[in-house]
Amino acid sequence: MKITYRNSFTGIVTILFVTMLFSCEGNLKGVRQMEMPEDAPQAIGQGINLKYTDSGRVVATLKSEKMKDYSNKNFPYREFPEGLMVEFYDEERKKNTVTANYGVIYNETGLIDLQGNVVVITSDSTELTADQLYWDQTNNWVFTDHPNTIKFKNGARNKGQGFDSNQEFTNFRSRSNVGVQILEEETP
Repeated sequence: MKITYRNSFTGIVTILFVTMLFSCEGNLKGVRQMEMPEDAPQAIGQGINLKYTDSGRVVATLKSEKMKDYSNKNFPYREFPEGLMVEFYDEERKKNTVTANYGVIYNETGLIDLQGNVVVITSDSTELTADQLYWDQTNNWVFTDHPNTIKFKNGARNKGQGFDSNQEFTNFRSRSNVGVQILEEETP
């Protein structure tokens, strides 16, 4: 068989085409990241009204005017720059409410950072106000190092500079505080 210039050229073009075909990967995520500015969120939601359910029962609702989803970052998070309101319901349908001017939920750690006029009202009317509050969802623990005020259902008040508590406020540790405590005596 005689090899001609045309056969050589066709063979080279075919090899180049096949090489290019197999060297292309379908990396849609990489292409999308090239299109987005580095600090841009993956998605922006307006008028958010989320309902979280467990076995068909609503356990929480989250409302916010705006949510920015940064799930595309190395340390993913969701930001609520215009504030949020969350309502939690226990098995007996008792409601606890949390409001704040700003919030961030860190996906990997389960930590929620609430800032600006943070108000927590529990189902038994305990009210906590603070400038900033952290909630560790994994350990069901609430804490802050900022000034805070707690008004308990029995009329007791506590002003402090930081505290740690379980999310039901039944195991409460306050630091550097002033308050009025109401103690009930047990009769034998």
